Amino acid sequence: MKILVLKFGGSSVGTIERIKKIASIIISYKKKGFKPIIVSSAMSGTTNDLIKKSKAISHNFSASEHDVLVSAGEQVACSLIAGRLNHLGHKSQSWMGWQIPILTEGVHSSSRIVNIHKKKILNYIRSDGIPVIAGFQGINSVNRITTLGRGGSDASAIMCARFFKAQRCIIYTDVEGVYTTDPNTLKKAKKIKVISYEEMLEMASLGAKVMQPASIQDARLNRIDIEVKSSFVKKEGTKITKKKNILSNKIIRGISFTKNDAKVSLIGVKDKPGIAASIFEPLSNNSINVDMVVQNISANGKETDLTFTIKSEDLMKTKRLIKKNSKISFRSLLVDKNVSKVSIIGVGMIATPGVTYRMFKALAKKNINILVISTSEIKISVLVNKKNINKALLALHTEFKLDK
Repeated sequence: MKILVLKFGGSSVGTIERIKKIASIIISYKKKGFKPIIVSSAMSGTTNDLIKKSKAISHNFSASEHDVLVSAGEQVACSLIAGRLNHLGHKSQSWMGWQIPILTEGVHSSSRIVNIHKKKILNYIRSDGIPVIAGFQGINSVNRITTLGRGGSDASAIMCARFFKAQRCIIYTDVEGVYTTDPNTLKKAKKIKVISYEEMLEMASLGAKVMQPASIQDARLNRIDIEVKSSFVKKEGTKITKKKNILSNKIIRGISFTKNDAKVSLIGVKDKPGIAASIFEPLSNNSINVDMVVQNISANGKETDLTFTIKSEDLMKTKRLIKKNSKISFRSLLVDKNVSKVSIIGVGMIATPGVTYRMFKALAKKNINILVISTSEIKISVLVNKKNINKALLALHTEFKLDK
């Protein structure tokens, strides 16, 4: 069977007219001989509305009931899609995670799919039916509904592609594909035709909102090629695949940025073994993600200055945890919310000298001061003043010829 997984995001199913449009897209694949499996998100805005209702009910709404509540949005969308397909003369049925079942493990609101029972869906496909599966959800070992985190419908689609051995997995969204940077911020941004899992993973984790990072990791581990394309225009999208399938002479493939970072600096920390662990342990225990870390040792070797970045919404909690941490001592605590992280990404930098120099030189030419630096094999990130973010994007986009 030529199984094809089509995933539609919240914007693609956001209105009745849009659902009618994607039904036509689904039927077009069926007419080409494919056996489509549909995975749908909730209609745009629905999940946020449900979360708002839970907060109005209780400040301590249970995690288990939260997953039951927010998974309802996908149920509505799937039923409407199946209803439209039936109206157009194509056998279709909606399936919730528990009906298949899709099995998950992990905590509520951030579970992972570990197995999908295939028999019911395969039998339905063989009967010429089009299954419409609710994304973002499954059931755990005690038969409670679990969800996969925001953007988790991508993970549902990728795992469906894996378990049903689909020939292709296409993610339909409101953008035409993956761009060199956010086209809403930089008009010169160009659509990338093909990008590696590794590059896409870095871009997603650094702020690009096209796909959930965990979903890209699932695709990479299972070697599932993904196409990202728009449900609104009939244009070629972006293919996400393994490095060896990519023929490109570009060293840098994309630039990501964030606007919700905060910089925290502990000045005059007593330097001794285990001090960094003592600082970061309470942050980890409180689910605060630490990103860029820089440590400077004083000339006498007795003190250190430690700087790191977090999300700005975690700043108040971080300050509170540091101040009440009896395991550490320091002379002062400095914070800065007016910062942004800019990252250049590309597998080409592994074998190309001078990339760091070119990045720093391009920023220096525009009088942009670098506050913090972090690197990996295929990424260089710098922290700059938030007011310089657009200037930095344009300088780096031009330097690495991403608009060509």
